[in-house]
Amino acid sequence: MLNSDIVRSKEALAAAVVETEHHLRRHGQSLINLLDTLDDPISLNAFYDLHGTFGDRVPDAAVVETSLREIRKVLADQRPSVLEQIGHKRKLPVSEMTLWHGARITDLLSHFSNT
Repeated sequence: MLNSDIVRSKEALAAAVVETEHHLRRHGQSLINLLDTLDDPISLNAFYDLHGTFGDRVPDAAVVETSLREIRKVLADQRPSVLEQIGHKRKLPVSEMTLWHGARITDLLSHFSNT
């Protein structure tokens, strides 16, 4: 007999992966532009890992969660003064982009924590 809690947990994890994929379809270009602007190899590699797993028939939920955590950490570790300098130099709202993407990634990660 299957444990219904395990089934619900797997369903919630699958839903979190699907929600992340949908988010990246809508906002992935903006996120990769931001990460490229920040010129951080860790976050870029995490994004490519994240993007790559969605090319698999069944995306690896652990890769999705780990990649999101790495990207969020890089975004959270940015100093406001540096973001302002980059934004001024590139004529982009880098501070706002960092806050927005960080908040969205935090929202996505909350669905993994609840599984």
